[in-house]
Amino acid sequence: MEYFCSYQDRCHKEVEQKLKNFMLIPEVKEKIIVHLIENKYIDEERFAKSFTRGKHNYKGWGKVRIIQELKFREISKRNIDLALLELPFELYLQNFHALAEKNWESSKERKGQKKNKKFVDFLLRKGYETNLIFEKLRELDK
Repeated sequence: MEYFCSYQDRCHKEVEQKLKNFMLIPEVKEKIIVHLIENKYIDEERFAKSFTRGKHNYKGWGKVRIIQELKFREISKRNIDLALLELPFELYLQNFHALAEKNWESSKERKGQKKNKKFVDFLLRKGYETNLIFEKLRELDK
């Protein structure tokens, strides 16, 4: 039988481990954990939404990279889908275009295959969709 350890389970275990250091009686430890769960301090959905907003707004990550990172952290598909709703499409596109144009302008390469490859590779690493990247490349490479 396969055991699936969710994000919430891992957080619960990490909190228990931290509480061991405080040498509390088991009843108090359990009350603290229950309080954290009931007040949504340990919450997979909340984490996924916050992670998504933060990585997009501050690191400039695209949806592909965010999805990969959330899957790596064993976040459920339902919570990943909910988290992606935190990125309004217009804002997502606006951030993508700003990042792409900044990268294009700051590149020291001359127009050509090398510049195009560096541009595409950069945006792929950031986790943007290939159709967006190649549309922008066609627009900028004129």
